[in-house]
Amino acid sequence: MGVEVTGIFGLLLLILVIYAIVKTVQSGASTGGKVIWIVVLILLPLLGFILWLLFGPK
Repeated sequence: MGVEVTGIFGLLLLILVIYAIVKTVQSGASTGGKVIWIVVLILLPLLGFILWLLFGPK
C-alpha cells in the first residue's frame, strides 16, 4: 500500500539506500542502533533515507 517507485528514480533510490546501509554498518553506532537503521531503510526506503540523512549515525 506504499508509493510505487519505478524507473530511474527507483534505481537512484535503491543506490542511495544501499549507500546508507553500507555507511550505517561502517559507523561507530551500537549494534542495536545499526539494526534499527537498516530495518527502517529497508521497510521505508524514501522516508528512511531522509531520516537517515537527518538523524542517522555519523
